Amino acid sequence: MMTSNHIDEIKKIVKSGRVLTDESDRFSYSFDGSFGTFLPDAVIQTKSTEELAQLVKLANREQIPVYPRGQSTSLSGGPLPVKGGMVFDLSVMDDLLEIHGEDLVAVVSPGILTANIHKAAEQKGLMYPPDPSSSHVSTIGGNMAENSGGPRGLKYGVTKDYVIGLEVITPEGEIIKTGGSTVKNVTGYDLTKLIVGSEGTLGIITKAVLRLIPKPQGSETIMAVFNSLIDAGSAISKILSSGILPSKMELMDKASIAAVENYEPLGLPLNAEAIILIELDGHPLALKDEVKQAADLCDSVGAREIRIPQNAEERAEIWKARKLVSPAIARIKPTKISEDATVPRSKIPQMCMRLQEIRDKYDVHLVVFGHAGDGNLHPNIICDKSDKEEMRRVEQAVAEIFTAAIELGGTLSGEHGIGLMKAPFMEMELGAIGLDMMKRIKESWDPNNIMNPGKIFPEPGQKLELS
Repeated sequence: MMTSNHIDEIKKIVKSGRVLTDESDRFSYSFDGSFGTFLPDAVIQTKSTEELAQLVKLANREQIPVYPRGQSTSLSGGPLPVKGGMVFDLSVMDDLLEIHGEDLVAVVSPGILTANIHKAAEQKGLMYPPDPSSSHVSTIGGNMAENSGGPRGLKYGVTKDYVIGLEVITPEGEIIKTGGSTVKNVTGYDLTKLIVGSEGTLGIITKAVLRLIPKPQGSETIMAVFNSLIDAGSAISKILSSGILPSKMELMDKASIAAVENYEPLGLPLNAEAIILIELDGHPLALKDEVKQAADLCDSVGAREIRIPQNAEERAEIWKARKLVSPAIARIKPTKISEDATVPRSKIPQMCMRLQEIRDKYDVHLVVFGHAGDGNLHPNIICDKSDKEEMRRVEQAVAEIFTAAIELGGTLSGEHGIGLMKAPFMEMELGAIGLDMMKRIKESWDPNNIMNPGKIFPEPGQKLELS
């Protein structure tokens, strides 16, 4: 428990920022994009890495929990202060955004919005590929903590594939640097990759060096319409095994299509069972051939309609449909549970079948969309958390979604992270020994368990709770 003496000591350390202790301020930091409300004892806003390091030393000495937080768009409970203590609002650390064109790197503070990195890179003819759907509101620090992905993950990979150097405050309050500014670096253990995706449990990222790539010269889009979700999954598998590697391959099921059309009519076929949206990028001459080949493959597995937009405006209109799925389904019922169970690409048709079975078994409003090209599906359940009976069915359905993904050789999370919500299922994927090995790393780095405690590793008897 934090005391008034702790607050006084915190205020002496934070000379250049703010310490928020009023209940109304603390409540603003008690939730994220998932479930549950947990009140911190204090919230610290400072741009000073040195002040943050001193605060961590205090926290480690007094065994006070520390919760790093960006814009709090996490869908798995990543920054929730489940054991009270201090929340560090890293969104205020937004001063550094440098593009080093000759080295093809960006140097950034953790509070920089990811969309602003995209804009700055493109002005130099470069690209930062990871593109989470929340990039216009999420910070790069949060993206690194959760190892975020996005539609372009199919071709270009996820956040960890582009982080080559970090400045980190350890759980004992020391400031260290990992990696550097070179693309090749095989000196010792890869601490950079260990920290990216560790969900704030191993340290606080205060600066990062990101790898950039040249921006592709051109892009083309295909929309393929199917009478069967299973056929759509087969089309995805056929295209990926044909030698074509799209930059994006997104899936929308019937419920997604209906929700978007009700939200903002775009002329989508309401009687279709599934739509695949494909983006190809590269040299314009190569694109012509790849577009024809991909369209022919969709046709060969039963696509009933194929649309190829002829200009940038038409392409933007097609991709708008995919971007509108989340806001559209949120209007159906007040509670939206966004999952990201991921399976091997060859198992996409089977996973689609399992999801339909789970939907019917538990009588839940299940909507399926997501980054189908890399097996990263987003089964969303629309419900009302005030309806306790419905939420019990939803909890059972979510647990079965995770089980199905694991049974098909997949994973609990492709990009949202484990956080609080998925911790009870960790042993199911990793096994007892695998989970214990991760715990040993955590205990070695953070012996007093002050850094984002209550995340990733399940408490004894912990269950999924959404109601």
